[in-house]
Amino acid sequence: MSDEILINVTPQETRVAVMQQGIVQDLHIERSTSRGIVSNVYLGKVKRVLPGMQSAFIDIGMERSAFLHVADIWENTADPKPIEHRLFDGQNILVQVIKDPIGTKGARLTTQLSMAGRLLVFLPQESHIGVSQRIESEAQRDALRASLLAAIPAEHKGGYIIRTVAEAAEQPDFAADVAYLDRLWTALQLAAKTASAPQLLYQELDISLRVLRDFVNQDTARIQIDSRVTYQKMLDFAQAYTPIAADKLEHYPGARPLFDLYGVEEEIERALSKRVDLPSGGYLIIDQTEALTTVDVNTGGFVGLRNFDDTIFKTNLEATQVIARQLRLRNLGGIIICDFIDMESAEHQATVLAELSKALARDHTRITVNGFSALGLVELTRKRTRESLAHLLCEACPTCQGRGQVKTAQTVCYQIVREIVREARQFNAREYRIMAAQQVIDLFLDEESQALAELSDFIAKPISLQVETAYTQEQYDVILM
Repeated sequence: MSDEILINVTPQETRVAVMQQGIVQDLHIERSTSRGIVSNVYLGKVKRVLPGMQSAFIDIGMERSAFLHVADIWENTADPKPIEHRLFDGQNILVQVIKDPIGTKGARLTTQLSMAGRLLVFLPQESHIGVSQRIESEAQRDALRASLLAAIPAEHKGGYIIRTVAEAAEQPDFAADVAYLDRLWTALQLAAKTASAPQLLYQELDISLRVLRDFVNQDTARIQIDSRVTYQKMLDFAQAYTPIAADKLEHYPGARPLFDLYGVEEEIERALSKRVDLPSGGYLIIDQTEALTTVDVNTGGFVGLRNFDDTIFKTNLEATQVIARQLRLRNLGGIIICDFIDMESAEHQATVLAELSKALARDHTRITVNGFSALGLVELTRKRTRESLAHLLCEACPTCQGRGQVKTAQTVCYQIVREIVREARQFNAREYRIMAAQQVIDLFLDEESQALAELSDFIAKPISLQVETAYTQEQYDVILM
């Protein structure tokens, strides 16, 4: 199954779409003004130690202090000490970001450093060699460890994790990655010796270069880039560090925008919608809240060909594939609750759960799936390291303030009536003027005209109407003339 990677570049942002058989499977967006800081290494300064929470706030030079929990402090001992015995206010400390600032929360930190290469992750404080859990064959795992050990210089210190992409790697490939990571680590150590906290010591690669390191594999057919400058930068990096990707790079010079040509722009718009249609006629409703995300599966217009149970089963099976894809496209993290349509058959439930797990297996982000609860819900958690697509591209609606709905014109009319009665009891105005949106004024002139006339008689003062085109449906003013 051949993949294709599309990269759209503007001075403001870089967008990456991973395609599979012409369908967008993954989206990544990085803006120059708000580039993520996950994997960056800083020399930080301890601002405050909180013994009661076993955590500390660390100044890494950002607007909000970052957060370090005692569980994320590396210590080479079997008897860990409480945080107040490890850190003190004003102390300099080497830290790495494991979660971007999200919402009102600052970045999450660790003192266990790691540096990613194409085939390996280098752990300078460790000594063991681990292998990705996705490489399941024990014989293959042992062979990879042996190849890596043969590629590591005898005097070299540190541990490694062999990444999934390295399953076909040989000793020379590992040797090149070891040398690359050693250069990065040496440069970081030198920078730390002369740095004054807070200071950035190592910055993660930008999204275009991370594509070469993290996304390209044997299934990748080509990588199209619509910027010649970015294409050349990626080609230079590929030739030096990821030769397997160099021949896959292509500069796209076409007049038609690359994302338009492949339908990616439409896919981004769909990924911001609450409703996602299923091929059979069913649909999903995806609601993202502060605490969790809910996915509701509905049969919609799908009536099936045999019986209702088969209709439900088929809709739920289709939903498993679409849910897995939408989690990747939208970069949804944290707790996710999937409300599948109720199935009476335990066999159907088991099949749907197995298909969901299988569909989620291609996700690069760590996911755990729990079985059906007593209420028929499936709970899963997806590691959250960066803002979701909606939080990156959208903001709360200024009209509804994020509620997702607005008061009806009739509700606003009655609110205005109460406001005028309240004002009339306090002030002796000559006239009251209602300034509101067109829909509200139209209602006062039509269905609520009698109510407006009765109100005028009740307060014994004239009431005039004025349309304000700039007002939203909920906005209004009552002017005392």
